[in-house]
Amino acid sequence: MTRNVIFTSQAPAAIGPYSQAIATDNLVFISGQLPIDPSTGKMVDGDIGTKTRQILKNVAAIAGEAGTDLTKTLKTTIFLTDLADFQAVNSAYGSHFPEAPPARSTVQVAALPLGSNIEIEFILAR
Repeated sequence: MTRNVIFTSQAPAAIGPYSQAIATDNLVFISGQLPIDPSTGKMVDGDIGTKTRQILKNVAAIAGEAGTDLTKTLKTTIFLTDLADFQAVNSAYGSHFPEAPPARSTVQVAALPLGSNIEIEFILAR
């Protein structure tokens, strides 16, 4: 099995000792992404839908660098600091997966890095 570190400047750099993604022969594991604008390095302003769309944009860039795309998403995990945001996240998230959405877990957590209220990690096929 090969193991390749994936990095693109079109998505936020890691804020700790981890890679944006790791690709194997058939799979891509994308680390949890926050709603950070890669051009500014700051979290985007706006509602949870805006933040969800920024994460999906960042993940699309990482997936592209790994030679895949969001249509090949197998599993996601969404971390929210408030499950009251669940429906708004579903609306923004669902627009990216109109048919055959991936498997998914959504959990409420006490806190997320940089004070974010959402983080999403992805597993994709290559």
